Amino acid sequence: MNDYINILDIIRGTTVDGPGFRTSIYFAGCRHDCPGCHNPESWDFNAGTPYSIRQLMDIVEEEDFDVTLSGGDPLYHPEFTAKFIRCLKENGRNVWVFTGFRWEEILLFPRLLKAVEGAEVVVDSPFVEALRDTDLLFRGSSNQRLIDVARSINGKIHLWEE
Repeated sequence: MNDYINILDIIRGTTVDGPGFRTSIYFAGCRHDCPGCHNPESWDFNAGTPYSIRQLMDIVEEEDFDVTLSGGDPLYHPEFTAKFIRCLKENGRNVWVFTGFRWEEILLFPRLLKAVEGAEVVVDSPFVEALRDTDLLFRGSSNQRLIDVARSINGKIHLWEE
């Protein structure tokens, strides 16, 4: 577990990136270039501070919240994300992943699917400024979906229900 990834920010005790109190971890690096992105400083892959999985797990264990991975985009780091989610699940955490990739794209690329297969929910699709809706639960634009990973892993999309 000596892998390191640049993390732009870690927000503890947030309630906006999934149900309940969560530790939200914002990965550095994204190529989706969504106009109106709420976090464009996260696009730079060299931004932030390097963290190992062990260092991140120490923070998660200390905070004792479920976890949301966001960014940037965690799926631009699929191997690290897969390992990290496995550790989180072994630690009993509920995991959500925000990504600009559509679920249909994730299913086409085994590395992306492997990265998210242990997560409970993937919030998919790029942010679209013209579809921005501040009344939506846990997402910024109406094209984004809350995908129930376990129920959607074989292709038919099932949306997460609270």
